[in-house]
Amino acid sequence: MSVTDTAGVTGTAMAGRVSASRSLQDELLRGLDAPICLTWEWTYACNLACVHCLSSSGRRDPRELTTAQMRSVVDQLADMQVFYVNVGGGEPMTRSDFFEVLEYSVDHGVGVKFSTNGGMITPEKARRLASLDYVDVQISLDGADAMTNDPVRGSGSYDRARTAMDHLAAAGFGAFKLSVVVTRHNVSQLDSFEMLARDYGAELRVTRLRPSGRGRDSWSQLHPTAAQQRDLHSWLLARPNVLTGDSFFHLAAYGQALPGLNLCGAGRVVCLIDPVGDVYACPFALHDHFRAGSVLDSGGFAAVWRGSELFTELREPGSAGACTSCGHYDACQGGCMAAKFFTGLPVDGPDPECVLGHGEAALAAVNAASLPTVDNDHSRNDHSRRRMLPLSVLR
Repeated sequence: MSVTDTAGVTGTAMAGRVSASRSLQDELLRGLDAPICLTWEWTYACNLACVHCLSSSGRRDPRELTTAQMRSVVDQLADMQVFYVNVGGGEPMTRSDFFEVLEYSVDHGVGVKFSTNGGMITPEKARRLASLDYVDVQISLDGADAMTNDPVRGSGSYDRARTAMDHLAAAGFGAFKLSVVVTRHNVSQLDSFEMLARDYGAELRVTRLRPSGRGRDSWSQLHPTAAQQRDLHSWLLARPNVLTGDSFFHLAAYGQALPGLNLCGAGRVVCLIDPVGDVYACPFALHDHFRAGSVLDSGGFAAVWRGSELFTELREPGSAGACTSCGHYDACQGGCMAAKFFTGLPVDGPDPECVLGHGEAALAAVNAASLPTVDNDHSRNDHSRRRMLPLSVLR
């Protein structure tokens, strides 16, 4: 049984109904008793060093939650009736207790959709995953060929991901997901990704590149151009079954919204728990500015979600800020909070990839020295991302 995508509460059908209901959207903006999309990073340890890694992963944090603490978090989520979590990292399969915590979650009614680079999926592990209900696997691939993928994700990562997909198919896992972060170098390969997913009986999921973590350094070189964004919008409109995790709601300013909630759900319907138990308003904003508390605090996760000062503030009606005079604000809601923050733009300003070009003008006035620092960088070294991004090859 596969779990739902973040684009909708219960998949594409519900997403269509949600986007058609303005009153429900208003209710979601005020926050829910429990998140409908909870990302839980299980570790910062990773066997890769992707140049756009949102959490700057690589090395394990010595404060990482223990197995007992992980079980306690699962219990808390089950009590709140959180019915599934998006598990990531780092590479979650590097944890020695990966299957123990995974099976504990499923046994307690908390489904798991976990993202992996596939490098640790053996035939035996694929069979074990296939034997579990309410578990979904998402294989990350950022190029339809090794020449496009490996400069971003690391040498040999394309072949390892394809091998993992072969193992899952051979084990009879079913419709796993092929997850792609859209960049200016792979956006022309979307048809190829679609065919690859179809060949495996998998679902294609495409998400937006955010300038957070190590992505802050590579975003300017990797994010799609304005012309590519328009093509992407048209491509997605023609394929409502392609999952997006509601990543591209800023494209609604073109005049037609994509299926999904089409709003920033930070602290309202989504949030993130990091490997040491800290809770952040947004899965794409691992920064102290967006830290709301910790699952280790008194009252646990429920107390953070329902009573933190940050979440309460985010659920209050906000101002359109610099977008007040724009007639498309109701459609795009001003875009992505994390993308604005990490590019030095005010959170009530235009999205850096505003399709009307307002973001470009705002970025031109940003002082690079004033950009937010990357908190909690767990990269194995400071130079790995630069060595792995030979953009002359990509061009």
